[in-house]
Amino acid sequence: MHKSVALAALLFALPVSAAVPQLQAPEEVRELLTNYLNLGEVTDAPSQAAFERRVRREAGNLLATEGYFSPEVTVHERHGELLVDVRPGPRSLVGKVAIEIVGEIEPARREALLSGWKLKSGQAFRQADWDNAKQSLLAELLAVDYPAGRLQDSQAEVDPEAHRVDLRVLVEPGPLYSFGELKISGLKRYSRELVERFNRTVKPGANYREDKLLAFQAALQDTPYFGSVTVSLERAEDDGVAPAVGEERVTAPVRVHVRERAPYQVAFGVGYSTNTGARVETSYRSSDLFGRAWELHTGVRIEQLRQTAYADVFFPPDDRRRRDGVGMAIQSSDIENLALDSYSLGATRVQQRGSVEQRLGINWLEEKQTPQGAPTTTNKALTGQVGWTWRHAPEPLDRSQGISLQLQLGGGSKQLFSDQDFLRTYLRYNQGVALGASDGLLFRGELGVTFAPSRQGIPQDFLFRTGGSNSVRGYAYQSLGVPEGSAVVGGRYLMTVSAEYTHWLTSSWGAAVFVDAGDAQDSREAFDMALGYGLGARWKSPVGPLGLDLAYGQREGKLRFDFSLAIPF
Repeated sequence: MHKSVALAALLFALPVSAAVPQLQAPEEVRELLTNYLNLGEVTDAPSQAAFERRVRREAGNLLATEGYFSPEVTVHERHGELLVDVRPGPRSLVGKVAIEIVGEIEPARREALLSGWKLKSGQAFRQADWDNAKQSLLAELLAVDYPAGRLQDSQAEVDPEAHRVDLRVLVEPGPLYSFGELKISGLKRYSRELVERFNRTVKPGANYREDKLLAFQAALQDTPYFGSVTVSLERAEDDGVAPAVGEERVTAPVRVHVRERAPYQVAFGVGYSTNTGARVETSYRSSDLFGRAWELHTGVRIEQLRQTAYADVFFPPDDRRRRDGVGMAIQSSDIENLALDSYSLGATRVQQRGSVEQRLGINWLEEKQTPQGAPTTTNKALTGQVGWTWRHAPEPLDRSQGISLQLQLGGGSKQLFSDQDFLRTYLRYNQGVALGASDGLLFRGELGVTFAPSRQGIPQDFLFRTGGSNSVRGYAYQSLGVPEGSAVVGGRYLMTVSAEYTHWLTSSWGAAVFVDAGDAQDSREAFDMALGYGLGARWKSPVGPLGLDLAYGQREGKLRFDFSLAIPF
């Protein structure tokens, strides 16, 4: 008797070759178990027993997160392989849902919170959906009037035999809140008044809304003055003080904490585009010029076909969200055998009116133009300009959705130091249309007219040329215009249209087909729309969508590569 026991113990302890268990499970749970169930290796009989206990426990816990509360997990050998057989059983459904909101709350608001509950009776129970439903309910409560709301209790009662989960949630909204005074901290260089200039939403005495805090925070973050910004309500309970009983609303200060950005920035860059060739540039920015929070942007950009030096100063916005700026630029270019040398001085005022940006400006421009094979002329213009841009683009870098419209008007008069009487009008349209998750259309159009007795005496900035990337592909940059000598100069009329279809092969790479058409002329009768079409590659780079196109210009019968940073909105 003792010998047989000893022999069995010896056999039990003998090492066996390590085996990697194989998983058998239905399709609906196989991915979950494959990703998160640690099967490991089984090397001997004792480790197999421990493995069986562990895998039953871990598999049961994993399956419970997906609503399977009565699984069967067995471990057995077959043909020398160790198999883990998982049968999840029926998935549990949500049964009763009881949501209780304690305390005073408007009936309409209470009904909206209850009707917005996401995990409803009859749906499959998943732990992630349960957590998301609770967080969504609380977020909806916190968003308006009740920043002190909290989830007091929650229970998910499981009935494995009935395959049902009853849910219970208890929410306490807390008191109503209103905005109080601003408490601003973190300022060293800038004044409190500068912060207040960007506050368009958080007004003392107004009812609390989370989106107004976030809008104020976003407005400050979009400035060049601050590296990080936090805007939050300073609730009484945050300091351990309970709000006064019987108050209809609690007035709480709004805390604004900022971290100032370094006021100086120097940048160097290199690049290339098929429009103007290789490029090197350097720029300098100061956000605190003369210690007055004025922004200075100045720099030099040297391209193969164009060279530019500029300096602009922008002032902080006023209480009507108007922002003024002044600037100057010197530019030299030689594009399509038209040599241009110009300098300009100007002042602008930009104002945001809802989703419309309005831009007013006055500008002095003097230009010397030398078309190859034609006489050199000098043109001067003092112009007034106005423009409106409307954008609706949830993701401005996503070409598959959004719409934008841009309208510009500008002109000069001989009575006010210009060489010619003229009025320039320009309209640009862009729209992206999503066709499912992986496909999209992009439409673009331009229409421009300069009303004048002739184009003589009008600077090129107020006339039109077209061609190149983001215009009529298949033709060189600004090669479509009015012949003068052996050069191409601007005309008084412009029209371009474009349609593009993109299919995204991966999350970052896509292929496109497109057709463009357009022309610029000095009379409507001379219009002859140049057609270009081809194929392209698209890459969603960190700086925006990049496009590489191979386009065929039908008028010239030539293929041309176009490379661009394509931001339509």
